[in-house]
Amino acid sequence: MPHALINSHHPLPKLQNISCCATNNMATSSSNQVTIILFCLLSTIIFNSSSLVMCNSMMVHCDEKDESTLLKFKHEVTDPSGVLSSWSSDEVKDCCQWKGVHCDNITHRVTELHLPCDTIQSDEIIDKDNEKPHCLTGEFDMSSLFDLEFLSYLDLSNNDFKTIKYDFNSIHNNKTSNDSSNIHYLDLAYNYHLFSDYNNMLHQISHLFSSLQFLDLSGIDLYKEIDWLQSLTSLSSLSELHLDDCSLKDINPSLQYANLTSLKVLSLASNDFSSILPSWLFNLSHISYIDLSENYLHGQLPQTLPKFHQSIESLCLYINDLEGPIPDWLGQLDKLKALDLCYNNFDGQISTILENLPSLLIELRLYSNFLTGTVSEKNFHLLSKLKILGLGSEYLVFDFDTKWIPSFQLQILVLKNPGPKFPSWIYTQSSLEYLYIGNSRASFEPLDKFWKFAAQLEVLVLVNNSINSDISNVLLDSKVVIMQLNNFRGSVPQVSSKVTHLELSYNNLSDISPFLCQKMKGKRNLETLFISDNALSGEIPNCLMNWTSLLQVNLGNNNLSGKIPHSIGSLSRLIFLSLEGNMLFGEIPLSLKDCKNLRYLILGENAFSGTIPSWINQRIKILQLGFNQFSGNIPIEVCHFYSLKILDLSNNKLSGSIPNCLHNMRSMISPYASMDVFKILSPTKYTKRGFSYVYFRVVTKYMVLHFVHSICLVDLSSNNFSGTIPSGLFMLTGLRSLNLSHNQLMGSISQHVSNLTLLESLDLSNNLFSGQIPQSMSGMSFLGALNLSCNNFEGKIPLGTQLESFTNLSYAGNPKLCGPPLTKLCQQDEKLPNEKQKREEDDDDDDSSEVWSWFFMGLGIGFATSFWGVLGAILFNRKFRHGYFRFLNIFYDILIRCFHSPYWSEYCFG
Repeated sequence: MPHALINSHHPLPKLQNISCCATNNMATSSSNQVTIILFCLLSTIIFNSSSLVMCNSMMVHCDEKDESTLLKFKHEVTDPSGVLSSWSSDEVKDCCQWKGVHCDNITHRVTELHLPCDTIQSDEIIDKDNEKPHCLTGEFDMSSLFDLEFLSYLDLSNNDFKTIKYDFNSIHNNKTSNDSSNIHYLDLAYNYHLFSDYNNMLHQISHLFSSLQFLDLSGIDLYKEIDWLQSLTSLSSLSELHLDDCSLKDINPSLQYANLTSLKVLSLASNDFSSILPSWLFNLSHISYIDLSENYLHGQLPQTLPKFHQSIESLCLYINDLEGPIPDWLGQLDKLKALDLCYNNFDGQISTILENLPSLLIELRLYSNFLTGTVSEKNFHLLSKLKILGLGSEYLVFDFDTKWIPSFQLQILVLKNPGPKFPSWIYTQSSLEYLYIGNSRASFEPLDKFWKFAAQLEVLVLVNNSINSDISNVLLDSKVVIMQLNNFRGSVPQVSSKVTHLELSYNNLSDISPFLCQKMKGKRNLETLFISDNALSGEIPNCLMNWTSLLQVNLGNNNLSGKIPHSIGSLSRLIFLSLEGNMLFGEIPLSLKDCKNLRYLILGENAFSGTIPSWINQRIKILQLGFNQFSGNIPIEVCHFYSLKILDLSNNKLSGSIPNCLHNMRSMISPYASMDVFKILSPTKYTKRGFSYVYFRVVTKYMVLHFVHSICLVDLSSNNFSGTIPSGLFMLTGLRSLNLSHNQLMGSISQHVSNLTLLESLDLSNNLFSGQIPQSMSGMSFLGALNLSCNNFEGKIPLGTQLESFTNLSYAGNPKLCGPPLTKLCQQDEKLPNEKQKREEDDDDDDSSEVWSWFFMGLGIGFATSFWGVLGAILFNRKFRHGYFRFLNIFYDILIRCFHSPYWSEYCFG
């Protein structure tokens, strides 16, 4: 019975049942059982091994042709950081396992290449001339990738490629198997130096990748692309287009229709469009996202309903010059979720605009326009889905009920010129992450309540408000804190470990020591510390070793004294350091050498002394040491500053000759040299493209100017330099400003000065220069400021529109210099007036003789013609002859009577 149950319910133990019934000998039975079990195990092992061998033999590896193409691509490009190190058959046999390579799961053919360069996690400075040393660079042949027959996705964004090549013969040969239509995603954005073998890059791309659905070329200079829109119209499948920051100029405003019927996303921000809004834009019927922000577009929005009224979800036109009323058709955009029109010149009643907006709106930014009227809670009863709100102008009045609780919960709030009362409904926004309040004259009281609420924010921005409070005891707990022009006083407030960005410039703060030496729980994460233009005094405490996370430090224009503390060397990540405009003294500490990432060193207007260090980082971009007491020579190592854009050593006690190797500063030779933007990565989602901008000031054209765009400048003025101007200086073709004034330089100016075609300001005054001013300078068309005064120049000032446009002050103090605009005439010019007058008199005589000759000739011809005309009529016309003689008889009788009458005068002329 038990055996029956086992057999019926458990089939595997049948082996045990068989072994038990096989023999009467227990030992033999046991031995046989073991043998059978071992046999079964051995069979299983053999079966599994053979199966594994069969599976391995059947496994599909990547295609050999695809592998060969990828290795060819690797060989063409430059890979300084080993991004493609896994691309080797020795390391990883299957190319589908290589970094960035994606293959089809079934065919194992390469379908996608993901090779963007990641700079978000690095401390690199990102600008258009930055070499991005860890990114892919060099050139690549686009035609080589056509051998990847199934490639549909190509992302090479944010690298540093220089050139795309097209081998059209190779592409043509490959078209038998691949017409390139498989590539539908192409991202080459932010390869700042990238250019094509052919001027019309977009035309080539549209020709080679006819089935593109996604195209991003943002950050690539396309200023030569005149017909860029026409080139793209052949991409009938294009649904997403990004051409931000491409220097495009013509948006074809008069074109009514563009053949972009599949386009859903269009981003053309940060270009150079300076026309009215294009008509074709409002005739795109399927577009859902439009971004034309940060251009120079002007005019008005159309008053008629655009064709995208049923599809548009996001419309961004901020930072332009648009004007006029905001049209009513915005209320008919049923799918509209984001509207950004800030920083324009729109006008109209704010209440009418707000009450007309669609109810699905999530983002609304209308600040910095000329909108008028009153904003109250009544205007928001339909906008319950708002997450982002930006309002305010100097013409608006905020009048909210103090007890109003909005139906929305905002994440971002921007209020400009709010008043006259502080909008208390802000405290109901428990989901708020970003708060900007600017130009407010409303009271923030009670401040304790405000600071407690601000602790929940990720970003707090307070600019130009009337807070006027001591913030010594405030603890700042937001990740990004920007509080400028608020008249804060007291000590610099303490921060939590959460804070990464702190800007307190343009206030009245007086003490930084408690801040720098504060104790803190947890790891410090502060990366940006800007407290310039305050009233900070005393020495910088030797507590900087507590802040090793710092990337940017600006304590300029305060009253700090003493020496730079040696703990500055602890800031190994430091990129930007500005201590200008203080009372600091001593030598630059050797410990600063440990700041290996330092790119911006601004120490001007102090009392630093000693020699200029030779150990300064070779990748320095701005070196401003002017208005100090440095002495000695310029170290030869300066010639190896290949990234340098600004060299300011003015107003020191430097001597010796100017090095002749300055042409090695190749960043001043770059054609991009004066078009770049200094930016440092700021990892916050609220900063444009993750960047914070580096603002700096320079002295050029005799003015202090503030820049965010880089300007190549060399200022060695007011020192004791001697010798001649080195020829290498005239090879820095990207220079915009050159100042060598107030030195002991001598010799003549080379004709090669005209190589500096972009130069806008040139000051060589108060030196010992001699010789003639080069004629070639007359062709320097950008030159707007020139000072050659107080030298020993001689001869005539070269003729030319540019040089003649300056006043005599530009040439004063050169006794041997002559010619316009100076009143002193050159020797050869003094003879010219007499000779010229004589020539003019001779010319007048000749002209007079010629006139009189023609007069007498005409008179003779006229007399002859008249005489023969009258005589001919008398001789050949009898009627005329009789009439003529009758007239003579009558006239004779009248004359006789006149002369014989005593009243002849009254009778004849009466």
